[in-house]
Amino acid sequence: MERWRIIKAFTLGPLLEAAIPKPGNVSRYRDFDDLSFYNFLSAETWTMDILHEATKVGDLLRKGTYRLNEAGIGGLIKRAVQNSREVQDANPNFGIIVLSIPLVIGLAMSRNMLEGREWAVRLINESTTRDTMELYRAIRIANPKGIPSGVKYDVYSDDSFREIFKDGINLTRLAEMSCKRELVFCEWLNNYELSYKTFGRLHGLIKELPLENAVVRAFLELLAEKEDTLIVRKAGREEAKLVRDKAKEVLEGKLSLEEFDAFMREKRDLRNPGSLADVMAVALSLLLLKGYRFISQP
Repeated sequence: MERWRIIKAFTLGPLLEAAIPKPGNVSRYRDFDDLSFYNFLSAETWTMDILHEATKVGDLLRKGTYRLNEAGIGGLIKRAVQNSREVQDANPNFGIIVLSIPLVIGLAMSRNMLEGREWAVRLINESTTRDTMELYRAIRIANPKGIPSGVKYDVYSDDSFREIFKDGINLTRLAEMSCKRELVFCEWLNNYELSYKTFGRLHGLIKELPLENAVVRAFLELLAEKEDTLIVRKAGREEAKLVRDKAKEVLEGKLSLEEFDAFMREKRDLRNPGSLADVMAVALSLLLLKGYRFISQP
């Protein structure tokens, strides 16, 4: 697929996700105390050069210049996170970066979007222990909320790097251990199933609804289907289940969208659904890559 088309889609997609008002999330109308719309705008724009580099890696892999285990996914993720931190002081896009980098490489190798996801998973499966170590360094820079300590392969323990090398923990093995704690790693294992499913749902909804309405509807369906792992890490499984139940009530017409949004914000950012928002950002990128165009209303 054409490299600059991929770069532009995976830059604009997360920006749209951040701009569109969705329940419990930052948007162009709402901020949290420690996370604003401007964090998203600056962080996403400042990673564009790494997206460009990822497409170059995909091109070299397609030509056979690189082997799959030489893609350097972990290093690209780390450098994207470093770039994000250069221009702002929060963590608005770590999950988006983790999802996007392998997929961008895979799409640059491919003739179509379905082939791109297959290559992305093959790249993750062929990754090395060095990729995992670089991902750990990226996590330390991003410092996501709710990362457990005192566990095997503790992100914040220097001993983990030796253990990762000794045990041969590549990105696939790390994802297998981390999937229950972070939904984006499940996407690595499951062929980006939820991201592509959400893209397909958006593609259907925009035939009947304006983009913002389509995104809100698809996001409510995501919240009703999946427990958001960021909410689980920050607030516990009971809170995540409560969010899921309330989202179902909105879809059933028992609760208004405004009431649901107020519920999502009543404990500040504890119910902020970050992992599912990351999936939505990738789905919007895929929608743009498919050819979505903004049409001015008369």
